[in-house]
Amino acid sequence: MIPVSITSCSRGKSLYFEHFDACCIFLREGYSAEMALEEAEAQLAELELLSSMFPSEEEFVVTDQLAFAELRDYVEGVSNTLPHSRPDFLIKHKMDTINFKEVDITISCAYVSDYPQVLPEISVRCAQLSRAQQAQLHSDLNSYLLENCSGEVCLLSAFEWVKDNAAQYIDKSVSAVVPKKDTSSGPTQEAFTRLWIYSHHIYNKSKRKNILEWSKELNLTGFSMPGKPGVVCVEGLRTPCDEFWSRVKCLTWKRIMIRHREDIPLDSEDGTIDERVASHRKFTGFDEAIFDPHGNRGNHMDLGQLYQFLSEKGCGEIFQLYFGIEGK
Repeated sequence: MIPVSITSCSRGKSLYFEHFDACCIFLREGYSAEMALEEAEAQLAELELLSSMFPSEEEFVVTDQLAFAELRDYVEGVSNTLPHSRPDFLIKHKMDTINFKEVDITISCAYVSDYPQVLPEISVRCAQLSRAQQAQLHSDLNSYLLENCSGEVCLLSAFEWVKDNAAQYIDKSVSAVVPKKDTSSGPTQEAFTRLWIYSHHIYNKSKRKNILEWSKELNLTGFSMPGKPGVVCVEGLRTPCDEFWSRVKCLTWKRIMIRHREDIPLDSEDGTIDERVASHRKFTGFDEAIFDPHGNRGNHMDLGQLYQFLSEKGCGEIFQLYFGIEGK
């Protein structure tokens, strides 16, 4: 393939692509060299502001220094190559609530390529937050940012909002009443479940790590395909699968959904519960699946290879459910 470059007329800034198809993807998605530079400049300026406001590593940590260096080099003209990834970082804060003193709150942030035109990926972690209240906090925070910061840098606003509002979600977590299980109707029927999850994209390293760790913790098999779009399959007992989904959907996503769900009753089958579950599994273990990544950011997988992978596992029909076309 012949390298291709795009030049911004007003600034003379060029973007270099190793492959022509990567250039086409970039243009098809509505980008320009000028837009990319302006967005990168806004991201770097915000990072430098946050670094000056939170000088201690106990308050602010850039977790991907390589991405930060690539962003700086691109903005300062040291490199004409669009950064392959964008920085992710943590803002840490201690606060008091009615029920707790010095609660540790961590705001995990990850830039996406077209931020600030779209919201960054933000998640709030706190040991005292229930999952239900964490999900509500994320929803309310996103609504606030969409209403007040659309098209503008927003992480300082996000921090101030969390600092002002997190306590009420933490205290509601403590006061929430957990209903007792109704055992009068007998034991719950066991079932084998397989979830096919679709996400607009999966880039964030911490999310990818969570997906891998949670699947192993919950004894689920399957795979995760990062990039755009993102595909996750988990299979195992119904309760752990539902727990996995409840954790994943609480994270901040542009779009995520269960595209297809399979539930197979196990009570009428012979053998131990582990043997019955094993007989329905299509995957051994849980791994991140990478299929010849391409595109300027290396975030588009070869869907033909994905189809072959699914077909080998006896799941080829799922491809059409995800993408609306038959695989080849």
